[in-house]
Amino acid sequence: MKNPVIAIRVRDIGTMTAELYPEYAPRTVENFLRLAREKFFDGLIFHRVISGFMLQGGGFTPDMRQKNAPAIKGEFAANGFRQNTLRHTRGVLSMARTGDPNSASSQFFIMHAPAPYLDGQYAAFGKVISGDEFIDTIANVETGSYGYYMQDVPLSPVVIDTIEVLESE
Repeated sequence: MKNPVIAIRVRDIGTMTAELYPEYAPRTVENFLRLAREKFFDGLIFHRVISGFMLQGGGFTPDMRQKNAPAIKGEFAANGFRQNTLRHTRGVLSMARTGDPNSASSQFFIMHAPAPYLDGQYAAFGKVISGDEFIDTIANVETGSYGYYMQDVPLSPVVIDTIEVLESE
């Protein structure tokens, strides 16, 4: 069985292709594929970008309105899910969440650099397999604050035109 493959098309930047790993996080992959097929991500932004760490997107519009999706159970070791041993290395996709381990929904992040302290704490579920250079392009955009509560927000929106499912069983 082949793993699902997606294309993340970022406006004026390029396309990253990623392979998803249901063997590590089956519900997470299923949820992400469903959202992509429903075009949930189209027009959303990478709203938090920290060079040397990660790029987070999938939850806000360019005018910073939040778009929510239903939450799923967190598939990571600290939440009792032992089969997810995928490490947070460069290019890995993982689910963002609040302090509630079962709060992940649509927001995801792509690792710019390894962060081993996230291993077992967040549901890693895929990895960029082409277009890796666009991780650096996004990581190097100028960022600032949005209001008093959001930091590391790109000053010019980094828009996800679409996330397309290329291959899936």
